This record gives sequence, structure tokens and C-alpha cells, in this order.
Amino acid sequence: MDGSTLVKDSWRGSVFVDGDYRPLAQRSGLDVLEKATGDVLGVAGLGGVAELEEALRGARIAQPDWAAQPYTRRAELLRAVAALLQESAQSFTELIMRETGSIRGKAEFEVQLATEELLTAASLASSVTGEILPSSDPHRFSVCERIPVGVVALITPWNFPLILATRVIAPAVALGNSVVLKPSPETPFSGGLAIADLFAKAGAPAGLLQVVLGDQEFSEALVAHRDVDMVHFTGSTAVGAKIAEVAGSQLKRVSLELGGNNSLTVLDDADLDTAVMIGAWSTFHFQGQTCITAGRHLVHRDLFDGYVDRLAERARAIAVGDPSREPVGLGPMINQRQADRAARILHDSVAMGATVVEGGVIDGLFFRPTIVTGITTDMPLWKEEIFAPIAPIMSFTDDDEAIELINDTDYGLVNSVLTSDEERGQRLARRIRSGMVHINDATCIDEPSAPFGGLGRSGLGGRIGGAANLEEFTERRWISAQRGSLAYPY
Repeated sequence: MDGSTLVKDSWRGSVFVDGDYRPLAQRSGLDVLEKATGDVLGVAGLGGVAELEEALRGARIAQPDWAAQPYTRRAELLRAVAALLQESAQSFTELIMRETGSIRGKAEFEVQLATEELLTAASLASSVTGEILPSSDPHRFSVCERIPVGVVALITPWNFPLILATRVIAPAVALGNSVVLKPSPETPFSGGLAIADLFAKAGAPAGLLQVVLGDQEFSEALVAHRDVDMVHFTGSTAVGAKIAEVAGSQLKRVSLELGGNNSLTVLDDADLDTAVMIGAWSTFHFQGQTCITAGRHLVHRDLFDGYVDRLAERARAIAVGDPSREPVGLGPMINQRQADRAARILHDSVAMGATVVEGGVIDGLFFRPTIVTGITTDMPLWKEEIFAPIAPIMSFTDDDEAIELINDTDYGLVNSVLTSDEERGQRLARRIRSGMVHINDATCIDEPSAPFGGLGRSGLGGRIGGAANLEEFTERRWISAQRGSLAYPY
């Protein structure tokens, strides 16, 4: 299938505001590339100040009316969007593959998980309940209710464009908010306008979901705008810190899902073959370009040599190429900047004494899965989030040393512990400083019902997923009613 045919004419050079695609001048366009070939999929429209003001004005108008709708209407909309996504699963899969460079299995998983997010959020619409509060005055009736935050500004990355937008849009809309989405310039179609298409076809009211692609200046204006009640950002820690600074100066709610420097720890009693399988998946899936990738492999010294050998064997067996044209395990990196950054981290660490056991070969955007040993804690491969298919491996001698190494990072997103003794794994999990810990599983797992988020430089704000969404996208309001006579002294 020609990649350009996946992009609808209505999306080209357009923004989605108040239920309509609005073409912009060609001078404000951005070429969106198919990552494996460099071919142009389509030209996306870059919005400016006028589009920002229009989108926020529409979202502000739409939000109170939407919040006043019965929960059955909000649930009905999300179920309708989920059904439309299932019907168009094949075209979404192809579009994600072309825009992100992912293999088919990753794209199919993303469509499936996004569908589950929509359906889970539909049930969330009926979960908003209040509380009757105790009062020192027997004649005062006090209740606490949950109300929507208001207008949510959503800024998303390119690695999982559909799911990372949907997991915020769905619960926010379910709970009565409106959303202004600014997708990544790498994936404005699968992460933005194609989603808007689903909501429009499902009958979403105008202004409920606005989609406008913009540059850095646009993003800064969106975060700072007075009509934005909450900012949700998924991306780098450096950008997240700047957003937090702006939002903090305005006392505006902010939720940041940021980077990770995650460890996969293999204890001495772990099954080696299972550990290698989990380790390969945790680091190499989608070219290592996720915040929940395992960027550090910590292996007990008794298993170290066998683990390195078997992981290198698995790495050699992975085919790398264009996922749209051949059956491969890894596709291209998202862009040259990412490939060059990963190459620099690898090169600098090797210059400091690290050894490449397998891989290390880069051909354009195609990066062979790479195994590195001889790691020390002062190397870039240890300290930085790599975001590439590189597995640095370090040994440890006992559980205490493992915990010390795991926690030797300012990040705190996710960690995995592999062991044949689950109770031992539970004990270690409680000593790990991170928002998520998995025992005998990969670092890279996500479920709509689970609270997703990190500590330290990995995030700020609440959690996404399940009941945590109630805290994320609503505020509490206290209402009291005096039912007796009063006698205040003034």
C-alpha cells in the first residue's frame, strides 16, 4: 500500500477545530515522512496564534455543556469511538507503521490498547461519586463532589502516538473535560488528525476535541494560555521541567510523564533462558524508543557470562529493515537526530572503556541491536536515557548491591526483577525507588486499569490509568447547606 494514500485529503495542511478540518496556507505546512524510506506521507498544517486562540475558545465553550451531559452520553461517545477504531484497525496499523517506523506487531498492539483505553474510560464516566461529609454542626449538610478540571492541553510524543493521546483524551472526556491536542510533528496524523476523525464520525460535539499541530513557540503559548486549566505532557524530562516552571508560576495543574533510566535485574535464581527473552524484549522492542525500555541490565555474577552470550545470540537473530516491505524485528529510528544521539552515547562509553559484544552497526536510521559490557557508573550508557536498541550489562554480587545500582539514578519510572522466588522479588520491589515495579515480566508493559507514572525526574503530578484517572482529571468541590437557624456574633 502506498503510504501517501493512508493520509486523507482533509488532513493535509489542516487543523481540526470546532468539528471541522480547516486548511492552512501552504507556507505553514510541514512534510511528514515515512521513516523507513524518507518519502513524504503528507503535508501537515502548522497552526499559529490565530488557530490557538480559536481552538481554546471553542474548547472553553464546549466544556460546560459537555460536563452537563448525562454520563450515559459520555460513555456512549467513547464506545462509538472504540467501535470506529476497531473498524479502521488496518488503516491505523499501516499509518502507525509508516509514521513511526514500527513493526506491524507494535502498531497492532497500539490499536488494540487504544481501543481498550476507550472502553475502560467509557465505564469511568459512571464512576464519579460524591461523599457525605461529617460536620460539627448537626444542622449543616455537607457533601463533596467531583467536578471536571476544565480545558486540558495535551502535548504528546511520537513513539506511541495513538495510545499516548487516547489514554488522556478518553478519561478526560469521560469525566466532562474538553481537550486541545498538540501532537508530535513526527506523527501528526496517527497521533492527531486521525483521532479527530474518529471523534467527529462518532458524533462528538464541536470543540470537545481540538487538534492543532504547532511549533515550539505554539507549544509554549498553549501551556501558558489562561484558558488552559491543566497541561498533560508526555516527553523528555528537560521539556517537562520547562512546562512545570510555566504551569507552576500560574498555579496551573500539570501532569508530566517523562523519561526513564530503567533497570532489568536478573537475580541468581532466575531462569536464564526466560531472563534473556524478557531482557531482549525489554530493550529492543520498537528500537528501544520508549520511556519504559530497559536501559540497564543488572545480572548476578553467577549468570553474567551466560546471559551476555545468549542475549548476543538473540540480538544477532533479529532482522532490521523496512517493516512495511519485509518481515523484520526492528524498523528504523524515528529520525537522524535520535540515531546520532544514540551513536554518540555508545561511542563516548566505548571511549571510556566499554566493550561492544554485539551490534553497534548503524546504517542511516537502521540501528542493529547492540550488547555492551564493561559498563561503569560514570559512563553515558549508565547515566543517560538511551532511547535506542542498546543493552548495557553490568554484574552484581548480592541483593543489596543490586538495589544500590538500581536506585543509582535520578529517574524513577519502572524496574523489573527476575527471580524464581516471588517473595524475594516482592521484598526487593519495595526497596526500589520507582513508580512501577514488575516481577518476572518485562519493563515495557502497560494496562488501562493500572496507574502509570514515575518518581523523581520521571514525572510530576498524578497517574494515568484506571481509578487514578478520577484524581487526574477532576477536582473536589465542597458544598454545604445550613438547615438550622444561625447566630453569628456580627
